[in-house]
Amino acid sequence: MEPRIWLIAGPTASGKSALALQLAEAADAEIVNADSMQLYRDLRIVTARPSPQDESRAPHHLFGIADAADAWSVGRWLRAAGELMARLAEAHRPVILVGGAGLYFRALTRGLADIPPVPAQARREAELEFDQMGESAFRGRLGAYDPAAAARIAPGDRQRLVRAWEVFAATGTPLTDWQETGRPSLAPEAWRGVALEPPRETLYARCDARLEAMAAQGALDEVAALIARNLDPELPAMKAVGVRELAAHVRGEATREAALAAAKRETRRYAKRQLTWLRGQMADWPRLAGDTAEAQWRQFLALEPSLTRT
Repeated sequence: MEPRIWLIAGPTASGKSALALQLAEAADAEIVNADSMQLYRDLRIVTARPSPQDESRAPHHLFGIADAADAWSVGRWLRAAGELMARLAEAHRPVILVGGAGLYFRALTRGLADIPPVPAQARREAELEFDQMGESAFRGRLGAYDPAAAARIAPGDRQRLVRAWEVFAATGTPLTDWQETGRPSLAPEAWRGVALEPPRETLYARCDARLEAMAAQGALDEVAALIARNLDPELPAMKAVGVRELAAHVRGEATREAALAAAKRETRRYAKRQLTWLRGQMADWPRLAGDTAEAQWRQFLALEPSLTRT
């Protein structure tokens, strides 16, 4: 079989890692991380990175490679992933990119725009205006000029809201329009994508169960170690889903039970936002709607009949 590139997307707790591992073993492929939070070594448990046991079953790349103090952007990941895939292509190795970062897959398949540098003054003004106006009014103003950005940026994501406005303020062109001008890193015929979309009730139950398992595995200790570093709260790693909620318990501001309940709620909300992104941005990707790993694998094999279990 010729070397292939598969993209596996889906919301958190949907079964992406399990499917990627099963595919890697069946196709003798290598797994590349396409999750913006699983880049950070500080958060193995909280971000549900593959376990050392799973990593021993197939080659894994770009997992846990960055320090929490080091902010990775979409562009930086795209360069790292591109260089890695070029090396794997030279070695005739199939590749599986797996993750929940929709922007990463968008950059791969549609391109990442070469946005002109934004002057520091424009950035400072945008940050000041956000603080003065508040998120709701700031988002409303952004929506008048870049409605797509205002709709897709998650509540509470100050960094991306400010970025969208500063790009428009500095260039006169909405960030969404810039993003449509990039060239894809992958040719359309070079890859095949699937999106996992289990039933909503199944997905939410998995989110809750995962948080309980994380707590049992030491998630609170992991968050405590991260908080002890006194890092900038605007760093991406500090905004990982569950960090803020679990940190409330670490600081003595909430009971363990209350912190876990809050983390579960935020994880379900995050999963819902990811589903919305998938339906809007990856509407043409085949869906795997199975509610178990076995069902998802059977559905995947129906799309790739040449594959057999090893």
